[in-house]
Amino acid sequence: MLAGKRATRVGDEILKCAAGILMQKVNDPRVNGITLTGVHISNDLKNASIYFSLIGSEEDVRRALAGLDSARGFIKREIGLCVNLRNVPDLVFKYDPTLETGNRLEKLFQKIRTEDSGEDVDQQ
Repeated sequence: MLAGKRATRVGDEILKCAAGILMQKVNDPRVNGITLTGVHISNDLKNASIYFSLIGSEEDVRRALAGLDSARGFIKREIGLCVNLRNVPDLVFKYDPTLETGNRLEKLFQKIRTEDSGEDVDQQ
């Protein structure tokens, strides 16, 4: 169980560093607007899946994933400088649709509220 706790702590550090790297050091316009939502790191600390979210079309998500994959080596190197580890885990970026789903649900709730109150739906 201790290894799992260590993996969680290391994963949190990796996520924090990766978010800072994306905001400050990656200049690829394809990754603009990305939010890192979580990380899953294996107990042996060799593999890390970093989850990202983006509000946009499927094409925007594909472009963002391509940008992240393109910057993977740079991000891994920068994480190595940020986190004190003997070996930096291999990174895999995966799309997390929860932010998009939440945004879609919020719009539906807003539509229901405006219809119930009798207001014009097209005000937004």
